[in-house]
Amino acid sequence: MRAMLLEKTRPVEENPLRLAEIPLPNPAAGEIRVHVRACGVCHTDLHIVEGDLTLPKLPVVPGHQIVGTVDALGAGVKEFCEGDRVGVPWLYSTDGECLYCRKSLENLCERGRFTGLHADGGYAEAMVVPAAFAYALTGNFSDLEAAPLLCAGVIGYRALKLSNVQPGDRLGLYGFGASAHIVLQIARHWNCEVSVFTRAESHRQLARQLGAVWTGAAGEPPPAPLDAAIIFAPAGKLVPVAMRALRKGGTLALAGITMSALPEMEYQLLYQERVLRSVANSTRDDVRSLLRLAAEIPVRTEIETFELPKANHALQSLKNSRIRGAGVLVI
Repeated sequence: MRAMLLEKTRPVEENPLRLAEIPLPNPAAGEIRVHVRACGVCHTDLHIVEGDLTLPKLPVVPGHQIVGTVDALGAGVKEFCEGDRVGVPWLYSTDGECLYCRKSLENLCERGRFTGLHADGGYAEAMVVPAAFAYALTGNFSDLEAAPLLCAGVIGYRALKLSNVQPGDRLGLYGFGASAHIVLQIARHWNCEVSVFTRAESHRQLARQLGAVWTGAAGEPPPAPLDAAIIFAPAGKLVPVAMRALRKGGTLALAGITMSALPEMEYQLLYQERVLRSVANSTRDDVRSLLRLAAEIPVRTEIETFELPKANHALQSLKNSRIRGAGVLVI
């Protein structure tokens, strides 16, 4: 089968992914094989390809926003039938036994494995995954529209919950890509007033179209103090900027898997019970809840498509903020 294979981490400008023929994987007991139709392009893929994350295996096939159909079942699988449409997100498996799994924090599992990092992902014509970590996809979303929901949507949704935002609150979003354009729609569904901080005028236009009450640059003050904020851009220098925009008792959530160093800041920015917290991975309940909510709203994912052999180009466009909404590979 065809796959975009990462054999050595390099800057994405050097086209580190190679189109290769690799063996079609066979599902083990408890696993399913997914015939991939679409795979979202994520900043985490970029961090994997460029070596910002420690890679547990090479070569590896990236990709963890996967939509496809089940075309083979491993022994004992009863959750799915061949032909079912499924989604596969970042969380690939957990041990189910560690302290965090026992505390319903499987996103922090001591031995958690992740799609496109520990196991080959969706930049390929097929992949295998434990059936317990795949999700039936129903509703009116096309394959291409559904793909960004599986990480951009899920991580954004978890960040939104951890920001402690309440219906009717003022929310700030720093950076406006795949995650933020989904979060904005959820927040508007909750009657929140959303301010978006982003450099690109095309991103500001999309934010306004989706219901943002204000858009501007990160250093500009929002119309009123924020009850909550989320930083999606991997730029630590934005933390004190966003903290200044928060009201007393407000929460700032950091949604990225990596971030540049946080600058020293005055304690006064954190004082008066403001909260600064990170967001890590997601749970299976997060995925199920987000998929239900996205269908209820319904969320409209803005997508730009790329053919599988153009995966390097897609990641280059992502790195340079040239994608309006979410990038999706058509497999």
